[in-house]
Amino acid sequence: MGTIVPRKRKNGTTGYTAQIVIKRGGKIVHRESQTFDRKQAATTWLGRREGELKSEGGLERAMRPAVALADVIDRYVAETLSDIGRTKARVLRSIKGYDLANMDVAKIASSDVVAFARELSKARKPQTVSNYLSHLQAVFAIARPAWGYDLDPLVMKDAFAVSRRLGFTGGSEKRDRRPTLDELDKLLTHFMGVETSRPGSTPMTVIIPFALFSTRRQEEITRIARADFEPEHSRVLVRDMKNPGQKIGNDVWCDLPPEAVSIAEAMPTKEAIFPYTTDAIGAAFTRACKLLGIEDLHFHDLRHEGVSRLFEMGWNIPKVAGVSGHKSRSSLQRYSHIRQSGDKYAGWKWLPAAIERARAPDETHPTGLFHRSRRQAEIPCENRAKQLGSHPRSHFNSAMRAPA
Repeated sequence: MGTIVPRKRKNGTTGYTAQIVIKRGGKIVHRESQTFDRKQAATTWLGRREGELKSEGGLERAMRPAVALADVIDRYVAETLSDIGRTKARVLRSIKGYDLANMDVAKIASSDVVAFARELSKARKPQTVSNYLSHLQAVFAIARPAWGYDLDPLVMKDAFAVSRRLGFTGGSEKRDRRPTLDELDKLLTHFMGVETSRPGSTPMTVIIPFALFSTRRQEEITRIARADFEPEHSRVLVRDMKNPGQKIGNDVWCDLPPEAVSIAEAMPTKEAIFPYTTDAIGAAFTRACKLLGIEDLHFHDLRHEGVSRLFEMGWNIPKVAGVSGHKSRSSLQRYSHIRQSGDKYAGWKWLPAAIERARAPDETHPTGLFHRSRRQAEIPCENRAKQLGSHPRSHFNSAMRAPA
């Protein structure tokens, strides 16, 4: 069925082309070839490939039209019933821009995935490359059993092992950055000014304190429904909580410290307690840090600060885990960077300010928060200033003028 034909190249070397031709009823139904520098390599490939074609369904798979990995990725995104998440979808779209995505799935080997990881590692950190391969691995895992595509999950397993040894992939960096009280004061003072001058802006003076005291992640905050909040039990149902496996459907009841309960109760919204987008929150936080010269501070660091605060207050691991939602003791150990004992947020002026800010309604906006109607915007500035003097927001400003 197979032959090896030596061919002289222009540079004087010899290449060995292994050819396979399969006939049925006197007609050629399949033909493929591959050229090697050494005859032994050609012989090895020929023997392996002939065995694959003779195996059950081997010839049928070989005769299928070529399918690009990019097409399989598109089908995975389109047909995955559970929400795969914004980050995973973005990563998979990004993978389609690399040469690997243009390859026929039947021809993708672990060496091709390793080459992809090597290319990624030139501009991305090892933990990011790991994320890319993990999301791609999910596609490999179901492509064959679900749709019959010739993608071998073992290819990804081998590629992961090699990429780790070569240093292309790695675990996430352990981050211990925590905001200082001075940095928080700068941020909240800045946002107080923004929200006073632009009433329709995202109320970061409410969201930042809630994130800190509740220890909730950014996306979790925006998903909290009023129906999932039980102030009488000081707890909230966190939908789709992040975990190392599948986060969709991972709904977990988490305890809320009294400060977080007070803020959530004060919010006048009827459905989502914090009806804002993660993009708006993240962009506002990042922009403010850059403007104020606060270096290397992420919104997620508020969670780190909140969990560490609970340890500093003397809470034990099970009690802290009840708030944070961590499943293991080891996961919590990286958050417990004890800097002091007691609660440094006792009497913190920004907690009552956040509650006052949340309570201040504006009947012109469906959520009950600060938005001016078009009619209000047309009122002359001096007249609008007189109206604002009796507006509930004036109480918010008064609260901030009070001693800390």
